[in-house]
Amino acid sequence: MSGDHQTLALLLFSAFIAVTLAITTWAGRKRRGSPEEFYAGGRLFSPMENGFAISGDYMSAASFLGISGLIALYGYDGLLYSVGFLVAWLVVLLLVAELVRNCGRFTLADVVAARMSDRRVRIAAGSSSVTVSLLYLVAQMVGAGSLVALLLGGTSEAARAWTVVGVGALMVIYVSLGGMRATTWIQIVKAVLLMGGAVALTVLVLLRFDGDFNTLLNTAALHSGHGSEFLAPGLRYGGDWTARLDFISLGLALVLGTAGLPHILSRFYTVPTARAARRSVVWSIGLIGGFYLMTIVLGFGAAAVVGSDAVRASNPAGNTAVPLLALDLGGGAGSTGGTVLFAIVAAVAFATILAVVAGITLASSASVAHDLYASFRRPGRKQRSEVRVARVASVGIGAAAIGLGLLAQDLNVAFLVGLAFAVAASANLPVLLCCLFWRNFTTRGAVWSVYGGLIPAVLLVVFSPVVSGSPDALFPGVDFHLFPLRNPGLVSIPLGFLAGWIGTVTSPEPPDAAKHAETEVRSLTGAGAA
Repeated sequence: MSGDHQTLALLLFSAFIAVTLAITTWAGRKRRGSPEEFYAGGRLFSPMENGFAISGDYMSAASFLGISGLIALYGYDGLLYSVGFLVAWLVVLLLVAELVRNCGRFTLADVVAARMSDRRVRIAAGSSSVTVSLLYLVAQMVGAGSLVALLLGGTSEAARAWTVVGVGALMVIYVSLGGMRATTWIQIVKAVLLMGGAVALTVLVLLRFDGDFNTLLNTAALHSGHGSEFLAPGLRYGGDWTARLDFISLGLALVLGTAGLPHILSRFYTVPTARAARRSVVWSIGLIGGFYLMTIVLGFGAAAVVGSDAVRASNPAGNTAVPLLALDLGGGAGSTGGTVLFAIVAAVAFATILAVVAGITLASSASVAHDLYASFRRPGRKQRSEVRVARVASVGIGAAAIGLGLLAQDLNVAFLVGLAFAVAASANLPVLLCCLFWRNFTTRGAVWSVYGGLIPAVLLVVFSPVVSGSPDALFPGVDFHLFPLRNPGLVSIPLGFLAGWIGTVTSPEPPDAAKHAETEVRSLTGAGAA
């Protein structure tokens, strides 16, 4: 990219970082140091504010960069991500939003512990939440590296590495200083910027084709190199049985995984009532639905305007399709309009990444401090020490995310998020649903459900073509893959439910009927909710 691109984009990056750091400083002065303030922002946000914040948390680099890139490269098959991410919110609204707000305080483990008064359950749920958060963070790091590498010439490995380190450092600052209050306002600002940028690009793409979506699709197929196959199922997930099963596995993970994402569940605790939590989801469905419809236009627009080959040449995983589209729509390389539009889109994408990593880091550090540390804390220790542990945990999580992000730089960010969704759907969703709806569920069943989904999901990813045995694997030079699918959801999600059932029916202790009745009343009415 030209010097003008770099200068303007870096100025916009700096402006957003300055604004968010100012928000963090403001929020840091307002905090009282209590866990409720640090984890839930004092539960003072309105449904509209929380709806925008949820949207900001959910519309990540995987959405803005990854999904559009997959559509630009694979056409119809890339649509699965847009549809899956959107449909998932119906599961959240109908099954968990209000019930989770009533049963928990800060984390997923709180919901389980409402019925199972056993630290083994809290340790299991906390470990699962941290694992899912780390996988999600890696995707954001990869998106940041791809974006800045494109800005600085597309081949700068050092730029990618330093960008990953810089994003990790910023997310630690946001969380440790500002807590949930700062993170929420950063999410709101980011959601507004992202929606504005997506609307502007969508309008420009449609204007380029005179509002004729059919012409847009035909042009995209023509410039994709695949012809009519680009608009039909099977380009990425067609062919042999392995690809078809991968398609089903990914769909299950996307639809079911959202309800088990720790950073999404934690947002329901930032509003004062369960009714407000439900209304927050309604707000977020409207925003997220509109956004994912626009990613379809942007993905096919990138294929039609830029061309699939040019997108792939810039980044093999397609993560730079939207910035390249903006550059062309603005007038092309070297033009003032292209420079400005590219810089704005790059800055919005970078803002998206920073905001999402802040929310994920806060959720995972809360799991470390509130679930894992609290389970081993000596009686009589001050409750405020838990917040200090959360701040320290954010540093460790940031370091781990940086290391993993440097390893996975050549993978598509939407694909990486699909893995996080699969682990969330395998380990978190079964125990959550069973605790809320199964009267006979026991402590052993809860522990087995978490580990019965978490361990197989992680192992299947490790021994899949994602890690070894394929040209685009993390370690392409070796081959120790045993599992043929790239997404483990088809196998690991049923295993999570099965392990919970086996653990329950073989449990030596009977189910606590009184605890279930208390949890049921609390979840449905909000009586006794924090």
